[in-house]
Amino acid sequence: MKTPAIPPNEEHRLRALHSLNVLDTLAEDRFDRLTRMAKAMFDVPIALVTLIDENRQWFKSCIGIDATETSRDFSFCGHTILGDGVLIINDTTQDERFADNPLVVGDPKIRFYVGYPLTVMHKWKIGTLCIIDYEPRNFSPEQCALLKDLAGMVEKELMAVQMATLDEMTNLPNRRGFMSIANRILAWCIRNNSSATLAFFDLNNFKTINDTFGHAEGDNALIEFAEQLDGAFRESDAVARLGGDEFVMLLSGVSKLEITDRMEAFKTHMAARNAESKRGYDISFSYGLVDFDPAVHHSTEDLLRCADTLMYEHKKNELRRSAPFLQAEATLKVAALIE
Repeated sequence: MKTPAIPPNEEHRLRALHSLNVLDTLAEDRFDRLTRMAKAMFDVPIALVTLIDENRQWFKSCIGIDATETSRDFSFCGHTILGDGVLIINDTTQDERFADNPLVVGDPKIRFYVGYPLTVMHKWKIGTLCIIDYEPRNFSPEQCALLKDLAGMVEKELMAVQMATLDEMTNLPNRRGFMSIANRILAWCIRNNSSATLAFFDLNNFKTINDTFGHAEGDNALIEFAEQLDGAFRESDAVARLGGDEFVMLLSGVSKLEITDRMEAFKTHMAARNAESKRGYDISFSYGLVDFDPAVHHSTEDLLRCADTLMYEHKKNELRRSAPFLQAEATLKVAALIE
């Protein structure tokens, strides 16, 4: 038996999967309807919508089988997500990858398998639509096209799920999406005794931008900040827009000192962007950093509240420091007008 290889983009693939917040959810007719169609169209006893998690293959929809998941190590679909097209195994007993697979030599004694990878966010293969039979079979090009069409319908349903966890304006995860991702990252950090730090961002003077330049320009400011924030840090860092002008980022495996240096570098980067854009206003921000401590932060909400509090303390301190300068600047302007 050949164990499925791990894709080179596995970390990001898992983030995309977990951001859907669909693992371990109840059965839904919109997915079951499509597996029923696949079962009938191809006259097979089993049809599945599978999702490939870190160590398991979980079934979002399963027709013709009672199991809800299997180990990823001997999953057929773990092989399917490594390619871009249909994976056809006409006779598993004649394929060295699967001949001694536990699902072949034992129940349900798979003899025929066809799967098509399900892709979300245009690039991440998170699972499959697959069909299974107990007897060897052939599968025609026309049938491949039909299975691909059905898989496209499954992807659209997954996109509908995704939209519920995605901020429409910035294309970052929204609060719901972030909570799902963060819960899994923090659980991983606890299991592996790894560090994590939450950064909570709030744009400065955002109301002034809206009032002075209009809400459309305020939206542009949010979009630009989201793009710069998402692009300035590691792809493995979880970035989200909580709502309004509040953003968060969860970083794992990085020291707080290094994160503070990165934040200051990001401030310098944004200052340079402001100077280049000449948009008539600056996009600036305040932030708070909190190191995750499982003994103190019993939930992601606890961590968010702590980071939010520190961010506002930071913002108040910045306002206090800038107040004398702003007062002096105003005095100079008044004096210039008098002259």
